[in-house]
Amino acid sequence: MTLALHTPPPKLDALMNVARRPDAVFTHGHGSWLHDSQGRRYLDLVQGWAVNTLGHAPPQIAAALAAQSQRLLQPGPGFFNDRAAELASRLAALSGLDRVFFTSSGAEANEGAIKLARKFGQVHRGGAHEIVTFENAFHGRTLATMSASGKPGFDRLFAPQVPGFPKARLNDLDSVRALIGPQTVAVMLEPIQGEAGVIEATPGFMQALRALCDERGLLLILDEVQTGVGRTGTLWGFEAAGVKPDVMTLGKGLGGGVPIGALLAREAVCCFEPGDQGGTYCGNPLMCAVALAVLDAVTGAGFLDAVAARSAQLREGLDAIARRLGSPPVVGRGLLLALELPGDDAATRLASTLIARADEAEPGLLVNAVRPRRLRFMPALNVEAAELASALAMLDAAVS
Repeated sequence: MTLALHTPPPKLDALMNVARRPDAVFTHGHGSWLHDSQGRRYLDLVQGWAVNTLGHAPPQIAAALAAQSQRLLQPGPGFFNDRAAELASRLAALSGLDRVFFTSSGAEANEGAIKLARKFGQVHRGGAHEIVTFENAFHGRTLATMSASGKPGFDRLFAPQVPGFPKARLNDLDSVRALIGPQTVAVMLEPIQGEAGVIEATPGFMQALRALCDERGLLLILDEVQTGVGRTGTLWGFEAAGVKPDVMTLGKGLGGGVPIGALLAREAVCCFEPGDQGGTYCGNPLMCAVALAVLDAVTGAGFLDAVAARSAQLREGLDAIARRLGSPPVVGRGLLLALELPGDDAATRLASTLIARADEAEPGLLVNAVRPRRLRFMPALNVEAAELASALAMLDAAVS
């Protein structure tokens, strides 16, 4: 094991100020643990915001990077490469969709889904271009995906917005139906609204939405950037509702820590022509090789069963804390869970306390205050039972 080096933290003033970050400067990690420049360690239940599917510095990813970096880094998007072709075939087979376009992030995948839907509207629906999205949704930080998002304040941050994204209310089919008109081409949503505080689209709503889209000839686009690749305990978040999308987007956990996203669609929807879509790094073989290693792990024997077991353990422990605090039951599925805390800014204050408690003797705990009163938990999918037990003990002691 590499020994932690106690070195002065680097100067941080060259970084743009785009987030409120704690003072710790992380230098290395392994599995569920992170270490900072001062030798302090932290049990990480954030994992890059549901990115590190297999934890920090997993050997599968290190091996894939080392092997692929000696074969081929990037031939360019104007040529085929074997890793992109293999990954596309795997994703198509696993999802039941037909074709794949690779991106460098989930936001780019969602941007691609918006473009594909609008092109579909041009070709098949007389120029229809509106996509019904949802209040409190989060689809990314490009101008179009911010406009598609329903996060409060996004509509003013870089105004004017990209038009064409009327907002319905999650789990309210009538609110969707009221927004559908001659210019509507698609409905786009997350199976679980992660940034909204882990708010789930109910199975009944998803099924009714699929039926409504079929009835009106609309595309159903599912943003699985946060819920895909095993995060909810099944390979895809949509499996819980027993529906199938026309278009699906992936990111975050697909790369297990490296930047890759994917846009998947049914054959009948794939109306892009050469030159309509692209990107310098789309289908980069180095990133595709890593994503293949991640898929190998997640689809391996017993992996998702273990996710279900750890989910049950985490939910049981969090529910016990919730009962003691008089809070509602834990929400979410798989290893994407959230706990409501009583008191204004209670989650924000507790998350800060848990990271600040770290010293050379005691570890800190990293959790995400996704809302002022709501903690979100997104551990590595291969987190160990003993690690979750330690995290729950730290959390229980802190709320006491």
